[in-house]
Amino acid sequence: MTANATAAGTPLVQAGSFLTLHYRLAGPAGDVINTFSDKPATLTVGTGELSPALEAYLIGLPEGTRQTFQLAAGEAFGERNADMRQWVARKLLDELGDPQEQYRVGDVVQFPMPGGAGQYAGLALEVRESDGAVRFDFSHPLAGVAVTFEVQIIGVL
Repeated sequence: MTANATAAGTPLVQAGSFLTLHYRLAGPAGDVINTFSDKPATLTVGTGELSPALEAYLIGLPEGTRQTFQLAAGEAFGERNADMRQWVARKLLDELGDPQEQYRVGDVVQFPMPGGAGQYAGLALEVRESDGAVRFDFSHPLAGVAVTFEVQIIGVL
């Protein structure tokens, strides 16, 4: 029996396993990511591609499993971090996006990573009428909330 196999020969997810899977992450407002209607994702367990809390739910699952987990508020991505709340000047928002955009409390805004190699999101907390600046929370969008994690393990290597 190999380290990644059950007695029946079905591979199990372990730290370091390379996975092909479909997964869905949802918070109170609905899906944040859902690969079930598109091509599956691939990742290696333990490399930070998923949060450690989510990876813990994968460990020990056999290939072929489809399961849904309910994670308590803050369990998946920690609590919101007050240090991640920052004001962004309207001038910068205009440079990064549409100068005609009207920001509202509750909007999730995508920002480019330095060098353009991806994006990160901020949740609008306040909009200052005097100068149009917006105070964002740059914590993970699912930080501090209950999360649904649905997974279908297609392959384990």
